[in-house]
Amino acid sequence: MYAAFRTDCDGWAGSITPRTNAGIFTLMATLVTFHAHPDDECIGCGGVMRKAYEEGHRVVLVVATRGELGEVPDGFLDEGEELWQRRVAETHASAEILGVARVEFLGYRDSGMRDTEANSAPGSFWTAPVEEAAEKLAEILREEQAEVLTTYDDNGGYGHPDHIQVHRVGKRAAELAGTPRVYQGTINRDLALRAMAEFAEREDAEEAGTSDVEAQEDFGKPESVITAAVDVADYLQYKRKAMRAHASQISEQSFFLAMPDDAFATVFGTEWFIRDGQGPGITETDLMRGL
Repeated sequence: MYAAFRTDCDGWAGSITPRTNAGIFTLMATLVTFHAHPDDECIGCGGVMRKAYEEGHRVVLVVATRGELGEVPDGFLDEGEELWQRRVAETHASAEILGVARVEFLGYRDSGMRDTEANSAPGSFWTAPVEEAAEKLAEILREEQAEVLTTYDDNGGYGHPDHIQVHRVGKRAAELAGTPRVYQGTINRDLALRAMAEFAEREDAEEAGTSDVEAQEDFGKPESVITAAVDVADYLQYKRKAMRAHASQISEQSFFLAMPDDAFATVFGTEWFIRDGQGPGITETDLMRGL
């Protein structure tokens, strides 16, 4: 358990400054959440992160790459600015919104989308030896004495090479560090398809751009294999604000931000995970319960 104490510590993100006159101190647990690129953290795990923070736990964000291969419109970046620089800054802004106390980048290069030349480029995360990358993450897990680690499912949510590598590296890092709880973040495929079918019938559906999501035939996992469902409805304002912090990748016209609030709540109000040894069915509703 992380060696820090907290009582009534409002608004911190990056340091811990407990108030000595607030009464009884509470020992925190530590959640380390591991992601492939800047912006991944808020889409599938932002609610869990903010929830853990508000409940007094320490939240640590680890990102494998700096998202060098994202796309931005001409003229979006400042003169002389590299995309990775903007995405790192956006990650820190998102992290502050979500209550993150520490942000680390493992230093690998974005591997690009599936079946592209970038997958095999030197230094890409996809080509990194799993044992090497896992040891980098395990070092952070040991430093933090982390009780909980989130990664991705074995298909990386939708088949992206870097996301699949997050699953492999995260699983091995937890073994090396002895991290007791490992949750694989995933998409509830059945719920997503139902929500998209319902949303497609709405008059405003076209404006929210659902086509990109519908085109992904292999995204997520069926409800039958999901073991944890965390209600994050109380934290959606932070999740959406964190998405807006990643303006280089998530525009106001994107699927994530253009949808009405009620549709956003349906799609993003629950975050889904798989934990080996749990189930069948949903057996957990709080990743930090009992810590």
